[in-house]
Amino acid sequence: MKKPIHSLDARYYTDPAVYADEMQGLFARTWQFACHASALAGPGDYVAFEIAGENLFCIMGRDGVIRAFYNVCQHRAHQLVAGSGTTRVVVCPYHAWTYELTGQLRAGPNISAVEGFDKSKICLTEVRTETFAGFVFVNLDPDAAPMDDWFPGARAELEAFVPHHGALAPIEWVEIEERCNWKVSVENYSECYHCALNHPTFATGVVKPETYDIQPQGHCLRHTTECQNLDRMTYPVDTSVPHGGDYSSWFLWPMFSFQVYPGNVLNTYHWRPRGVDQVTVWRGWYSKGGVDDPVIRQLALQDRNTTVAEDIGLVESVQRGLGSRGYRPGPLVLDPCSGVNSEHSIKALQQWMREAVDA
Repeated sequence: MKKPIHSLDARYYTDPAVYADEMQGLFARTWQFACHASALAGPGDYVAFEIAGENLFCIMGRDGVIRAFYNVCQHRAHQLVAGSGTTRVVVCPYHAWTYELTGQLRAGPNISAVEGFDKSKICLTEVRTETFAGFVFVNLDPDAAPMDDWFPGARAELEAFVPHHGALAPIEWVEIEERCNWKVSVENYSECYHCALNHPTFATGVVKPETYDIQPQGHCLRHTTECQNLDRMTYPVDTSVPHGGDYSSWFLWPMFSFQVYPGNVLNTYHWRPRGVDQVTVWRGWYSKGGVDDPVIRQLALQDRNTTVAEDIGLVESVQRGLGSRGYRPGPLVLDPCSGVNSEHSIKALQQWMREAVDA
């Protein structure tokens, strides 16, 4: 008889050494969300952020190319920018070494006095950057495969669900603190086995749980389901548009997900670990041009007051349980027919987690 596959040992979620390995390895070798492209609309627009313990910034060049750099001056290591803004050139606050928007050194006080100084050989250290359906991602691994190799088919599918993706801008960011390991939160997001019991509004007023399925697609988990009967929907939905009556999600390993709610409403999750047992989750909501939309605002508020609030209690309870001496990892429920009550998505996730830590 075939033996069942058991969940990960608790140490993957509680051991500071595992988290340290992830910071040095997994987070630095995978595609990580930087910012929405609308924040970099014109030359010199920049956004600073952190990935894998590194401070970075993205900036729009005069050539229309978005680049990302380590946020460190090549002179004596002062950080160059903070937050977001617009600049004509990048000037280090320490000694005023000045860089072009391409990262190339342009000037510095009295550098002409240095014999043999060749400013053409000095440039900010660039980071791999891609724009994916209007979202900017970076990868600290210069040899990383492109996002389309990591997540085959996801870009075209997402753009089909959100044909106006190029015109979108965020109207709301919701920042959620969870006292749990980031993987606990990601796993909770990546199965709907718990939905009917714990998310009554989502399960009865947004989707039909009996149609819910999640399938691995490269290093993407693809969620699909139908919207609830229109007379039971908790917000108005236009089903005449392509995919208007569908819910779909693309979780991009390890810490970002696109969701398209019925009616072509795009929202996102991205996870930012703060420690072995703390993670910040950002929920983003988008509209054409970032114009306020009462339906999207209503849906965002409903989501925050129901699914988001319900999930906080769940994941924090799991984290406490992982610290119990009495926990023995149980078998995953793997239904050969897949569907809402199967944990085959968790099997895929936990395999990626093992590979990241045990490689």
